[in-house]
Amino acid sequence: MLDFEHEYIAAGGNRHPSAADWDAHTGLLAFGADRNVALWSPSDSVQPGIRYLLSGHDGNVNAVKFFSTQHRLAQIILSGSVDKTIRVWRLGISNPETVAVLSGHTSSVNCLAVNSEVKFIASGSADATIKIWRLDFEQEHIHCELLQTIQVSPRFFPLAVVLHGIGTNGDLVLAAAGTKSVVQVFVSSQTGLFKPQATLTGHEGWIRALSISQETASVGSDLLLASASQDKYIRLWRITVSKQKALNKKNDSLRVFEEFLSNKRHKLQGTENTYLLTFEALLLGHEDWIYTISWHLNDQKLQLLSASADNSVAIWESDQSSGIWICTTRLGEISAQKGSTTATGSTGGFWIGLWSPTGESVVSLGRTGSWRLWNYDKDQDQWTHSIGISGHTKAVTNIAWSKDGDYLLSTSSDQTTRLHAAWKRQAISSWHEMARPQIHGYDLNCLDSFGQTQFISGADEKLLRVFDEPRATAHLLEELSDIKIVSNQELPDAANIPVLGLSNKAVNSTEQDQDRVNGHADIEPETSFNLLTNGHDATTQGPPSEDQLARHTLWPEREKLYGHGYEISAVAASHDGSIVATSCKASTLEHAVIRLYATKDWREIKPALAAHSLTCTALAFSLDDRYLISVGRDRQWAVFQRDEPSKEIYVLKHSNPKGHARMILGGSWAPLEAGRVFATAGRDKAVKLWKISNEEVVCVATISMSTAITAVDFAPKVLGGDLLVATGAETGEIVIHSIHVDSWVVISTSIPDPT
Repeated sequence: MLDFEHEYIAAGGNRHPSAADWDAHTGLLAFGADRNVALWSPSDSVQPGIRYLLSGHDGNVNAVKFFSTQHRLAQIILSGSVDKTIRVWRLGISNPETVAVLSGHTSSVNCLAVNSEVKFIASGSADATIKIWRLDFEQEHIHCELLQTIQVSPRFFPLAVVLHGIGTNGDLVLAAAGTKSVVQVFVSSQTGLFKPQATLTGHEGWIRALSISQETASVGSDLLLASASQDKYIRLWRITVSKQKALNKKNDSLRVFEEFLSNKRHKLQGTENTYLLTFEALLLGHEDWIYTISWHLNDQKLQLLSASADNSVAIWESDQSSGIWICTTRLGEISAQKGSTTATGSTGGFWIGLWSPTGESVVSLGRTGSWRLWNYDKDQDQWTHSIGISGHTKAVTNIAWSKDGDYLLSTSSDQTTRLHAAWKRQAISSWHEMARPQIHGYDLNCLDSFGQTQFISGADEKLLRVFDEPRATAHLLEELSDIKIVSNQELPDAANIPVLGLSNKAVNSTEQDQDRVNGHADIEPETSFNLLTNGHDATTQGPPSEDQLARHTLWPEREKLYGHGYEISAVAASHDGSIVATSCKASTLEHAVIRLYATKDWREIKPALAAHSLTCTALAFSLDDRYLISVGRDRQWAVFQRDEPSKEIYVLKHSNPKGHARMILGGSWAPLEAGRVFATAGRDKAVKLWKISNEEVVCVATISMSTAITAVDFAPKVLGGDLLVATGAETGEIVIHSIHVDSWVVISTSIPDPT
């Protein structure tokens, strides 16, 4: 029986303002990661990154909320998704599980609000409704009930909802806002149903966020409601108990005069009390859309956190002497390149900003899916940057280990290539993104590494690009991951992307200094090399921050490989690093060829290898580089054998036009100890093992699966007389198959979800 444990999970956060929440009891931060809910503990000193992934939704997760319970060992998480459902997750001693699925919305669920005291949930959807639910706990069982459906009027799509107790009589206030410039306010009546009470105007754009809090910790304190809009402003509204009944009738004229001078008062009728809602303040300071706002109340003061598309996170406080709300702290990204190409990562802003439960930490989610973390240093009275987490924001299309297995490269449809490695310090080790070698303008489809310091990638363009490791990244990996610099060639200091360019240009410190003297530098005053070696103390600060990853860890581009007529679909490098095989998307014999390139001088080795009639989906060299296997959408596989005298020429040796019943999506070679064995995996839900013997290729084993298989790979060694084959399904399931070399008996073990 094989045992597994999860070492590292990398996933970017969804760019939706409601898609994250920080729990006060467990210290866990939950956020939407594509169709999953990821759990991260920012305060963990070991820095393990994402701990769990909760899978179950059929669409992207738009909203996440913790629901407090009386049991510390059984926390509840709510998640709303594009699939129109709300899932209730329970975190206990055992693995997290789905305990309920709330259905009823007819469109995407955009926002959630909870009130744990009365066990109410409010959900806002793109169907222009707000639904009120009640959660009841009965020992191990959770019962969910729909109490009310509110049709918002005037009609808009709710993007933010908040729910809070008001007064001392059990009244509840509900505020909702979205694709209109107004805030709708509802109050629960004696029947428990919410009724519209007020419409707040003033904003001039869609309202992206709402937050509500008591002004002080005392019972019966006034409430402050904050609304943030695309008009770049934050408006504060005060809700207080009306004292109108205590007024003497003789003072009616004075009361009318005071109301004439003040701003408009909205009356909210509760069960017994009447509440007044008035405009309190207008907060100016952001230069772009404001996505999220969040209150934090401690024993001393009330603070408001705002995150904006202007690349800043601001903290607002009320001045004790004047009562004016001012911005006391501004965190984020300050760049001389602001407004330039998105390839630098300098545009896109922050989509989410959250307080830690103690108010001593702040996190924000950026356009690249990465979380930034700041901690407050009381001694220095300032906020300091700490280690966050990062990951791809779209489908990961390919991964490749470095040839000695020291680090992992991944490429994605989010147009980035990322380098992941272990941060080793004493007895502790944790994986992090250490570099972002490629930030492209096209979706990336494939990559492979050759040698210790080079890799090649293909995208939705007709050429491939070859990259060299810069000296800055090499030194960083040596300090953090104990990866020794083995290259004898002179490494460039760093790389940058010229304005309006797609190619990473190699630069050296002396060249950058001269460029600045001449007045035409393409990068910021501090060089990438200096930032990662001198300005960044890796031994104390740890892995590079998101700002450094996005700007100063690019790898310079060595070569472009031309020849294909359509978008690149697959690439593979020989194990000795001398040859690269590539293919492109194709629907004709002319384009369904495999092109080989010699890495010594990057010339194409002709003629191209012909075998397929449609797109070649995967390529793989045997461990001794004697054979090359290709699989394709035409349902066939082909094996090419190297011409030994030339060491460069490959010729077609074997092929099977009917290798699978449907398209083949993956292929891999077994270790040489097992003989000439390779595996193919296809959409026909089968994995087949083939053995070359006596100039024939025989299928020695077939593994039937329950769903289409999109990836397959062998372990590099035979363990205990068994081959280990990993298969990945289109459902996300990963299965390890243990196959005895002599009998070809298969024992399959599913790797459990990271929960």
